[in-house]
Amino acid sequence: MNETMPTKAVILARGLGTRMRRAADVDLDEDQRRAAELGLKAMMPVGLGDTSQRGLPARPFLDHVISELADAGLTDICLVIGPEHDLVRDYYAALDLSRVRISFAVQVEALGTADAVRAARGFAGGDRFVMVNADNFYPAEAVRALLRAPGTATVGFDAAAMVSRSNIPADRIAAFAILDTDAEGHLVDLIEKPSADVVARFGPNARISMNCFLFGASIFNACDAITPSARGEYEIVDAVRWLIAAGEPVTVVPVAEGVLDMSGRTDVPLVAAALASRPVLL
Repeated sequence: MNETMPTKAVILARGLGTRMRRAADVDLDEDQRRAAELGLKAMMPVGLGDTSQRGLPARPFLDHVISELADAGLTDICLVIGPEHDLVRDYYAALDLSRVRISFAVQVEALGTADAVRAARGFAGGDRFVMVNADNFYPAEAVRALLRAPGTATVGFDAAAMVSRSNIPADRIAAFAILDTDAEGHLVDLIEKPSADVVARFGPNARISMNCFLFGASIFNACDAITPSARGEYEIVDAVRWLIAAGEPVTVVPVAEGVLDMSGRTDVPLVAAALASRPVLL
């Protein structure tokens, strides 16, 4: 069956930014400190910018994320935000957009990633869409590879490439979820917080999940069906497991690329350096 190439992306930007709020021995400028104190990881000023919006001298990290998605062909963007995130709304309302359309979906409470996806049901409108985190910068090459996959799919980032091409230390990458696949490259399970034995078994070329998914309308049935995790949240990994249990194949797209991560204050200088000369066009 021929499928239309997706053009929609849902970016999960509702996070509370708990790790970003924590103090750290790192040199941030005044605007970066302000963003960190607010826990607004996505609005952290990094890289070169040709505009100054609301006192931010450089482009917010999220601008770089969206620009890269647009490079991959995703031009209809939905930001899932909280009801209190007027700064995000106001910032994008003031921009002169030439490549993308930006809309918003409100997740009233921070009840987990699957609940955030559920908030974007109206935006998806039955179309396939890419789901990503607002605090990760995904290379356009990885997203393009994902868009070529049939049905539901996810990017499996090569662990060794993640170590060499990202700002994430190897010990943190070793704690990320591993994608276990069958002989046909379909997802069998997501192994969260893998033990040292599991990490050793999969080896340096294990496929790592960085929450870069291609979904269809079935994901909303899954998000509706799952129950809260032990953390009391509706998790997207549980929704994906529900799809697998229901018999839906989930293709793992192997990619040897890195991902920039904006989780805490120590990430800011490294990410800023990586994006320093990268152009942004929205």
